Amino acid sequence: MIIVMKAGTEPGEISAYCEALKQRGFAVHCSVGTSQTVLGLVGDTSGLDAESIRASHLVEKVLRVQEPYKRANRKFHPDDSVISVVNGDGKESRLGGGYLGIIAGPCSVESREQVVDIARQVKKAGAGFLRGGAFKPRTSPYSFQGLGCEGLDLLLEAKKETGLPIVTELMATHQLELYEDVDIIQVGARNMQNYTLLKELGRSRKPILLKRGLAATVNELLMASEYIMAGGNDRIILCERGIRSFDSYTRNTLDLAAVPYLKRQSHLPVIVDPSHATGVNWMVPLMAKAAVAAGADGLIVEVHNDPENALCDGEQAITPAEFASLMKILSGYAALEGRKPGVSA
Repeated sequence: MIIVMKAGTEPGEISAYCEALKQRGFAVHCSVGTSQTVLGLVGDTSGLDAESIRASHLVEKVLRVQEPYKRANRKFHPDDSVISVVNGDGKESRLGGGYLGIIAGPCSVESREQVVDIARQVKKAGAGFLRGGAFKPRTSPYSFQGLGCEGLDLLLEAKKETGLPIVTELMATHQLELYEDVDIIQVGARNMQNYTLLKELGRSRKPILLKRGLAATVNELLMASEYIMAGGNDRIILCERGIRSFDSYTRNTLDLAAVPYLKRQSHLPVIVDPSHATGVNWMVPLMAKAAVAAGADGLIVEVHNDPENALCDGEQAITPAEFASLMKILSGYAALEGRKPGVSA
């Protein structure tokens, strides 16, 4: 149930009203917007009389929420959420709410020289975050699995050198203590419905980049985000990364229609991964531009300084020079649409 409070209601009155609702057994999510405050009630509201709620002099209107996802629902939180991380330069790297955030870097960390060099180049081109895999989930057990803890250390060195906040994938709950200095934890497509992991991340206060599963519906993606939010962590970035289909000319099928749908249904930032979605490096810039045109709040792009010799997914990585060229075009797109750069001045 959604309760929209009347404009001008005093904060003290809202607090007292929320406390009264909690005493009745409901969890209350309070969203303070630019003009109104919205209260989202979570729990069994079937026996709650909407008319009696509406009769209060503090209440503007009452709405029933039909969708199974509550906290992720835009009705609960009318304004766009913004994910903000302070980088090493004292500036903010941001995603959502009109900010176009770009995450870039190699599929996997291979060496100090590799990840630091790429970090410097993507930062110079305008990226706000550095991505890189330390622990790599691979289809084949014989493929390169990442450098593990050493890879995390190298990412932190790249962060120290460039100031870029780092984004890297978490595989299991027992690894969480290793991620204390990671800025954004990524949940990969294969773990989107690992509910034990999602519940644990709900207890964290770090931003979570949640990728859509290989065969997951958009509603299942939203329900996965709800698992995290139900634990108290609402700093979530949704990521469309392509889904399985009957065709094989690309690695996956990029569902760009999911972007405007998710932004209509939810207040959470939505980004696109054109690298995994296509698996073909020459398509990445084209799909990146299409994603921004579709309203994506950002991108996560694989960039490698030597794609032909990459240890992981080199065929879908673009070079730093290609990334820099793409960023110039995307900056123009953002300016035309009145969007703001993802890195504060």
